Amino acid sequence: MFAVYAESFSSDDPLSGLVLGERPEPEVPDGWTTITVKAASLNHHDLFSLRGVGLKQEQLPMILGTDAAGIDEDGNEVVVHGVISSPGWEGDETFDPKRSLLSERHQGSMAERVAVPRRNVVPKPASLSFAEAACLPTAWLTAYRMLFSRGALRPGETVLVQGAGGGVATAAIVLARAAGLRVLVTSRDEAKRARALEIGAHEAFESGARLPEKADAVIETVGRATWSHSVRSLRPGGRIITSGTTSGPDLDDAELTRVFFLQLSVIGSTMGTRDELAALVTMLDSTGVRPLVDRELPMAEARDGFALMAEGDVFGKIVFTL
Repeated sequence: MFAVYAESFSSDDPLSGLVLGERPEPEVPDGWTTITVKAASLNHHDLFSLRGVGLKQEQLPMILGTDAAGIDEDGNEVVVHGVISSPGWEGDETFDPKRSLLSERHQGSMAERVAVPRRNVVPKPASLSFAEAACLPTAWLTAYRMLFSRGALRPGETVLVQGAGGGVATAAIVLARAAGLRVLVTSRDEAKRARALEIGAHEAFESGARLPEKADAVIETVGRATWSHSVRSLRPGGRIITSGTTSGPDLDDAELTRVFFLQLSVIGSTMGTRDELAALVTMLDSTGVRPLVDRELPMAEARDGFALMAEGDVFGKIVFTL
């Protein structure tokens, strides 16, 4: 079957290890099922994999992709939940110390077919296209959990979303506005600030700018470049919900004095559960809110999509279709 996969690693030139070609049909263990993929979306995780983050040499070649929407063995339209918990695990799978994502221990979703546990399949409503549904399992699910499960944000509160344009940040803007939050955003790019206003942000600022009001919470996926600004933008008792460090994990100043003096909370958040994905799908179906797709490309042109993400020239999600 046709697939997009990592054949080698390179931290300097990650796309050098990217291959588009034929791979064996997926192996299907007991309790698993095969999904015929109609669309798969691209995430930073896929670029990290090409750099060797989270993968070992002996696991190659590895089909990339954590997200997919397609058709199950019974002909149903479905969305794939990409978090794979260990056998017998019960409860919130994001707390399973042996959990993984598709494309880490198990072959990923950027292929004609992907095998997943039966419990990892969520019905796709007819109101969502395959391309839209394929945006949800990583970036949009991460944003949903950050805002509503871990962040416990409520209508009327103010949230700052750092780094408008990225997949999680974009999802957070749209979902927060739909849930009745006041949404502030930052970006270094004037065009991305303007686009953020179009999709639901109330106000947009240059990165690091002083805000006209303090936020109740910050959605933080950038890391080093925005951390100090995130801390300084919070009201007393506010919280930072962090799920990524795209600009680097090491901090020059963690602002610990301000954290304890203002009694701020720093909350980690990783992906989301199958039930949260189902709730997110229901929310989009009932509200009419839709994922922002930067562009759709045939999977045969996946290299172009990877290059765009590596350059940072995206706003929303890049989706590969079959």
